[in-house]
Amino acid sequence: MTTKRTSILERYFYLFMSLLITFVVVYGFSFTIDQNLLHPRIKPPQVVYVHSFVFSAWLLFFILQSALVRSHNVRLHRTLGWVGAGFAVAIVVLGYTTSTAVLRLAVQLRLPFPTVSFLFVEIMELVCFAVPFALAIYWRKRPDFHRRLMLIATCALTEAAFGRIPSLPNVFAPAGVDALILLGVLRDMIVERRIHKVYLYALPTMIFLQIIAEYTSVHQSSWWAGIGNFLIR
Repeated sequence: MTTKRTSILERYFYLFMSLLITFVVVYGFSFTIDQNLLHPRIKPPQVVYVHSFVFSAWLLFFILQSALVRSHNVRLHRTLGWVGAGFAVAIVVLGYTTSTAVLRLAVQLRLPFPTVSFLFVEIMELVCFAVPFALAIYWRKRPDFHRRLMLIATCALTEAAFGRIPSLPNVFAPAGVDALILLGVLRDMIVERRIHKVYLYALPTMIFLQIIAEYTSVHQSSWWAGIGNFLIR
């Protein structure tokens, strides 16, 4: 029975994680999509709609890539990988553009949230996506590195979804991201009896960056205020 469970984890874990991440995003944004996107009281910048489309397309692409590996279509998976690289660039550019555009509108209308200090959290979220993704491309010929880095990068994008769950305070949203990555750590401990070095380096680094970002946002650190105000001008 133990061997069977290990085999299932080994074969289906990454496909399962792609579906779980998609569920988290859909569930989290379901609480705000109506009032923020479908029937907004204040019309958001057009880039918000573009960002939502690209992000949704990325999730479907991530599921497709995981399914291709599971069905042993590795050649097609690698070919489509460069499409994924284009998605990654678009997500970073649109993520930053959307964040600054929304903040600029909030400042103009004197809305209480989001604040300029929160921009730092969103930028660090993009960093936590972009760096693992870039490393995943670099190590694309090392499947053990590549798949874990891709998982970490995509998990980083779920922070906004966790932050929209009413029962989860915004300050604890990064813990949701870490919990998803810890499932990968648990998988390694069960299947391979060890924790892969990707997790040993990436997870503590991500937690450290999350702490800095949340501290800066909650305390509205003065060192960031000037930078943030400059970025949204």
